[in-house]
Amino acid sequence: MDKMGKATKAIHVGVSGDFTLGAVSVPIFQSAVFSFPSAEIAAECFSGARSGYIYTRIGNPTVNALEESLTALENGAAGVATATGMAAITTLFLALLEQGDHVVCTASVYSATSRVLETTFSRFGVKSSFVDTSDLEAIKKAMEPKTRIIYIETPANPTMVISDIHGAAEIAQQNRSLLVVDNTFASPYLQRPLDHGADIVLHSLTKFVNGHSDVLGGMIVCKSNELKLKIRTVLSLFGGVMDPHQAWLILRGLRTLPLRMEKSQENATNLARFLRTHPKVLWVRYPGLPEHPQYHIAQRQMDGSGSMIAFGVQRGLEGGKILLNNLKIFTLGVSLGGVESLIEHPASMTHASVPKAEREKAGILDELVRVSVGCEDLEDLRDDLEQALSRIP
Repeated sequence: MDKMGKATKAIHVGVSGDFTLGAVSVPIFQSAVFSFPSAEIAAECFSGARSGYIYTRIGNPTVNALEESLTALENGAAGVATATGMAAITTLFLALLEQGDHVVCTASVYSATSRVLETTFSRFGVKSSFVDTSDLEAIKKAMEPKTRIIYIETPANPTMVISDIHGAAEIAQQNRSLLVVDNTFASPYLQRPLDHGADIVLHSLTKFVNGHSDVLGGMIVCKSNELKLKIRTVLSLFGGVMDPHQAWLILRGLRTLPLRMEKSQENATNLARFLRTHPKVLWVRYPGLPEHPQYHIAQRQMDGSGSMIAFGVQRGLEGGKILLNNLKIFTLGVSLGGVESLIEHPASMTHASVPKAEREKAGILDELVRVSVGCEDLEDLRDDLEQALSRIP
């Protein structure tokens, strides 16, 4: 499997003839419980002496097919699927953090990630520092004797800041910490953090991997079976597991990930070039533009520039609202990675709960608009942005 190309892996890995009975599509094993042919075999399964399915909270063939597929795409050793992206994040922290531990985290990170660290894990004695992880010196300065995890999101949400995975991995290794990378914005089609030294990579499968804005899901892929077993144990106990029908829908989306990523990325590259010259746009941050502050890092660790764009509009908060209220094809909504183009204003939507001073420190300005470019015709998307931007005085 290692010699397969990314597109071939996305289509074929996880489809095993021993349980599909020749079906091209992985079956949905919509069963909570699995039976045993004998008491002896049941005992062996419960003791771990024999592999087998017992109860879907512990394992399910459809879910396992998705886990195998994502693990192969990320070039990992083992992975676990979860009910949501946040279930992946909280399960990871529950499995690996103890009272007194410390986390160094990207300042511009998904708002729910920062909230769960600041409001929930802080109650259990876990301390967190939020820094600009694109600056390796900032990571080094934030490290403490009990730093257990360096958690980076790259590209970051919503600023599109790029962090050097290899450089962060070296810092983690020197300090006996684990490097965890949220790879949601890039997907395994464009970036594989484990290849650059990360210990764990996670995804909100709701986004690019599924690609159709119709199901929730999360994934944790580990570089070792030891890490996976720690995480799997906690996941099973706390119950944030994926349903088999969820897994089947996400597997279906995964098969077209390469096609969708290529089309949406082509659209995004052209729209970023259009926006950078528009008189109503103050700045554009897209990994494929040479003026991106971490352009060379993106070129080194990504196979493409992706389909996420951040840009600033004139008149700040008011200009952003005018733009959003006049778009006709772009969908105003949170989330990302669907076949449809989505647009949102972080300061008033996804990051509204973050105090303004903290938002600005992380680079989330009132003028910032985030776009997830979809698979529509480029001309339609460009014309829609043009007519809406023209409404800003």
